[in-house]
Amino acid sequence: MASRPTVNVHAASGEASTSLPLPAVLTAPIRLDKCRAECGVSQRALQRTKDRRTPSAKRPDHQTSAESWGTGRAVARIPRVGGSGTHRAGQAAFGNMCRGGRMFAPTKTWRKWHVKVNQNQRRFAVVSALAASALPSLVLARGHRIEQIEEVPLVIANAAESFTKTKEAVALLKSLNAYADVVKVSNSRKLRAGKGKMRNRRHRQRRGPLIVYNENNGIVKAFRNLPGVELVNVRRLNLLQLAPGGHLGRFVIWTEGAFGLLDEVFGTFDKVSTHKKDYILPTPKISNPDVTRLINSDEIQSVVRPAGQKLQKRPWTQKKNPLVNKAVLFRLNPYAKTIRRHEILKQERLKKKNAKKPKQPSAAGEAFTATLFAP
Repeated sequence: MASRPTVNVHAASGEASTSLPLPAVLTAPIRLDKCRAECGVSQRALQRTKDRRTPSAKRPDHQTSAESWGTGRAVARIPRVGGSGTHRAGQAAFGNMCRGGRMFAPTKTWRKWHVKVNQNQRRFAVVSALAASALPSLVLARGHRIEQIEEVPLVIANAAESFTKTKEAVALLKSLNAYADVVKVSNSRKLRAGKGKMRNRRHRQRRGPLIVYNENNGIVKAFRNLPGVELVNVRRLNLLQLAPGGHLGRFVIWTEGAFGLLDEVFGTFDKVSTHKKDYILPTPKISNPDVTRLINSDEIQSVVRPAGQKLQKRPWTQKKNPLVNKAVLFRLNPYAKTIRRHEILKQERLKKKNAKKPKQPSAAGEAFTATLFAP
């Protein structure tokens, strides 16, 4: 992306009219670990989704004046409903094992409902998701249908912010060859498996393009009924929309005003943001991430292997076991040769010492010999 300093702005007809400089945030380093940690993919639920929850709890509800019968009746001492003449009389109450009783360990409102994530980590994750949305390979890998569009990122003129009709939005997407992604979402709508069908999430479908605008002059009404299409203000970018499920590469369509405002919202590598106090974009650790190209470059190879010199096969690069091969062992541990020499000298001294001693028969051997030659 850094090799292409400008991006074309497409009119409603789909033709490129003007161009804008590429914002610095789209060339920021892409850190998948930051995005996945921020989204909480390793946990059961997303951390950003947890922050939306409202604390709730189970209210202990006693609808009866049950009382234990005590001992002596050959029944458990659980509280029992009083009265007679009904099936409810004499039934156990209040316990978690009883019909109509309370639950075990009722939920409380002071549970840890929300998860705190550092502000700089949240911003880093959003910046990485934005930079990933500008790479066609990552957008394609995420499953978006962008084969026919001219370029990524896709920028449209500010006139689209005044659209109020859905047919105008459809015509715009068709002129940009981006409507195939909406068709993909429409065809993917399936009935959910399980109890979620009864809990206001009956269907499930894929994600479509994300429309980022500067001012809402009707653009939300125009695009909100298209399946899979989401809209967000450039000042309120959400990580769960830029990288749903922690997966980078969302297909983003920018309006001209929103695209030009990115340098003010996130700043640059040497200029502070005007919307976020004292925030500067994270600097990449290396300017060229293509390590293979760096190693094979003439500048490095000329130092590692001078011209006309053959590559020497170094002995320590051979895969040999030092526990078996003594030469490799002595190269790794020079003192091992001294230890080995001391062991050999010790064994020789023991052999000489044992050779000087005469062999004496044991007591058991003498007793056996006496029994053989006894009269």
